[in-house]
Amino acid sequence: MRNIRLTLAYDGTDFHGWQRQPNQPTIQGCLEAAIERVTRTTSRLWGSGRTDAGVHASHQVANFKTDCPIPSTNLVKALNDLLPPGIRVKEAVEVSQDFHARYHVKSKTYRYRILQAPVCSPFLWRFVWHYPFALDAEAMAEAARLFEGEHDFTSFAAAEGNRSQEPGVRSQNSEFRIQNHEPAEREMRRKIFISRLVRRPRTSMLIYEVRGSGFLHHMVRNIVGTLVEVGRGRLTPADIPRILEARHRTLAGPTAPAQGLCLVKIEY
Repeated sequence: MRNIRLTLAYDGTDFHGWQRQPNQPTIQGCLEAAIERVTRTTSRLWGSGRTDAGVHASHQVANFKTDCPIPSTNLVKALNDLLPPGIRVKEAVEVSQDFHARYHVKSKTYRYRILQAPVCSPFLWRFVWHYPFALDAEAMAEAARLFEGEHDFTSFAAAEGNRSQEPGVRSQNSEFRIQNHEPAEREMRRKIFISRLVRRPRTSMLIYEVRGSGFLHHMVRNIVGTLVEVGRGRLTPADIPRILEARHRTLAGPTAPAQGLCLVKIEY
């Protein structure tokens, strides 16, 4: 059996997220169907994590195992010929048998774009949150930096609980907790290496970039929603440590729309 690593890009607008779902178009479902047609065998595709419905990726990584002899470079063309235009395989390489796209992730980088122009171009609307109202970008940038470090992100997790976008990271945290007799709250902790917001006046764009060891479900979008509340003056940068410490979702801002979010880098 060969272990094939795929590097992918996709426009998530027309898909119900990464994870396969019955009777719904998903990224994983489309890719597995194309792989089956090319290799003539059913293969399980493992992604580095689950992106939500409407979320995009310019650099997603996945792997599958197959005994198909087609060279890796030929797989790129064969799969792209079968995939919808919103999903592209950028690269296919054969890797060691023990490589796992989900469990071996060291860090991920997400980028969120907020367009503040009065009018949103029809060529941008699928990839930005159009917010044509005044925001204090300096306060937002100050607040963004306060997410760096290791924190309990319960206040910024999806309301339904601690379902992670990176199940592999969660499993590693669970193992760590059991070995070290740590409380269950450990599962909500994540380490953020970089959290920054910059203004691009020429394009009327605010860009939030975050690199971390892993992310809880809706975590990045909830952070962005909170930063916008800071920009509106409803919260201050000084509120961020208090919200983190409280571990209560209702204290943070609303969930930002999915279309502004893009997965841009995976590190192993």
